[in-house]
This record gives sequence, C-alpha cells and structure tokens, in this order.
Amino acid sequence: MEQLLYALLTIVIGVAGAVGYFYGSNLLLDWIFPSRINDAMKASHNIQRANLIRPWLFLGPALVSLTIYLVYPFFSSVAYSLYDRSGTNFVGLDNYRWMFLDGEFRQSIYNNMLWLIVVPAASTLFGLIIAALTDRIWWGGFAKSLIFMPMAISFVGASVIWKFVYDYRDIGADQIGILNAIVVALGGEPQIWITLPFWNNFFLMVILVWIQTGFAMVLLSAALRGIPEETIEAAVIDGANPWQIFMKIKVPQIWGTIAVVWTTITILVLKVFDIVLAMTNGQWQTQVLANLMFDWMFRGGGDFGRGASIAVVIMMMVVPIMIWNIRNARREMEGR
Repeated sequence: MEQLLYALLTIVIGVAGAVGYFYGSNLLLDWIFPSRINDAMKASHNIQRANLIRPWLFLGPALVSLTIYLVYPFFSSVAYSLYDRSGTNFVGLDNYRWMFLDGEFRQSIYNNMLWLIVVPAASTLFGLIIAALTDRIWWGGFAKSLIFMPMAISFVGASVIWKFVYDYRDIGADQIGILNAIVVALGGEPQIWITLPFWNNFFLMVILVWIQTGFAMVLLSAALRGIPEETIEAAVIDGANPWQIFMKIKVPQIWGTIAVVWTTITILVLKVFDIVLAMTNGQWQTQVLANLMFDWMFRGGGDFGRGASIAVVIMMMVVPIMIWNIRNARREMEGR
C-alpha cells in the first residue's frame, strides 16, 4: 500500500510540475514580451520574439532530459571503455581486444543475431496476417484488443507468465506447465525447455514475438485501411484473386510502414535484456549483449571498462538502424 501511495504521489507531482512549468513559463514569456501595449510596432516585434522562443519552452525539458540521460551517458560510456575495471587507469583499446577474443561475447553476438533474424520477421509477419484477417470479420476489433493486450505487460511480467508455460515437473508428477502438459497428454516425456541448447533461445524469442505482434498489428492495420479503394477495385475488375490483391496490391503500398515496424522491433531486439535475465539469467547458452554488459558492469565486483565497451558495441549496432528508421519515417511523412 505504501508503494502504491508513493507511485500516486509521484504521478501527481509530475503532472502538476509539468502543468506548472508550461503555464508559468508561458506567462513569464508574455510578461517579458507584452503584446497588449499602445505601440503597435513594438507589440508586433514582441509577438515575433515570443513566437520564436515559445517552441523552445516546450522542447527545453525534453532536450535537457536527452542531454542528461542520453548524450552524457554516451560520451561517458565511450570514455569508461578506455579504462580498467576501476575506471581510473587508462588501458586504451584493451577492453575491445578482450571483448572480441572472449567466447561468451561471441556467444552473445551469435544469440543476438538469432534474435535479429527471428523476432522482427515473425512479429511483423504475424502482425500483418492478423491485421489483414481481422479487418474481414465483424468481431475484428475485439480480436485486435486481445492480441494487443500483451503490450500492456512488462517484459518481466510476460517472462513470469511464460515461465509457467515452460514449467517442468519430474516424470510421473502432474505437469503444471502448459507445454509439458500437452506433451505428456500426447504420450511424450516432459522437457526442461529453457535448458535445451540452441532451442531455448527460440523459446525465449516467443515471448517477445507474443508482445510485439500487437504493436505490429496496430500500425499495419492502420496502413492497410489507408490504401485507396480504387486500386483494389481496379485489381478485382482485372480478375485478381484475394492472394494476388494482398501480395501485389496491398503489401507494396504499405511497404514503408512494414519497414518502419521491422526496424523499430529490430532496435528493441538489440537491447533485449529483461526476458533473458528473468528466464535464464544468460545460462544454458542464452546470453545476449545487454545481459552480458549488466553482468560485467554490476556483478562479479564490477568491471566498468569491459561493461562500457559492450555498451558501446550495442550503441554502434542501434544507431545506424535508428538513423535509417528516422529518415524512412521522414520520407513517408513527406510523401516521397
């Protein structure tokens, strides 16, 4: 109850602070540059000056937050990656040499590549299929709500749910895990699914696909509804079947949205951490870069140099995709 009260108090203070800042700053700006004065020329100049400054009042808090929580940590991480575990002795590129020779780092890169191949493709594909199918049924809105619901669950919460799905009990005992219960009902033997090398990575990926399919579905459904009816009617008149209409008429027209969804999920996958930490803690060959960074930075005595070098690698992988995503979204908005 105490934590709930603290959370509510934080929300109230945050909202009140935001409202107070925007109202007070705009009031102060109007006081400094008054527009209701007898001198029409000066009033016009004041309005122009106020209009130039006003957008920065709204952007200011976001820019300050980005500087403190994004720009500064970026340069700080790059600097720490050039120092030893204590962050005091300069070692140059030694941390990067260690990193690319370390077997666990190579395993993490391999696992991240698996996640990058499977999760964005599966989430986007399922989202596209569901978006197309739910638009054809009268209860499509309800179906979309159910599919989107996992987006409201935290990654840790989703991992707890799926732990019950993969739960294992000894042979002969009642299986409370859904997957093992099905296997036993079909005459098979229960398995400790999340300890199976290679395949356990896919069992973890299912969780993120389950969460992100709803995100992909919402964006792609909106894109499908934005397709001009004239093009579909023309295809029907020309004798195209539903599959041809979908693949050759609809998909090409929403390709930009598909690319944005794909790359957005890709960025998320590069930073995946919570699911691996909650499900396996990186054991049984499921380690990923973000979890490895956490281990080196905050566990085993803490090695700021090696942890920061892994963080820099993650950033270098995310930034190009993010830049491409922003440019692609900008082209979509400009209609090019």
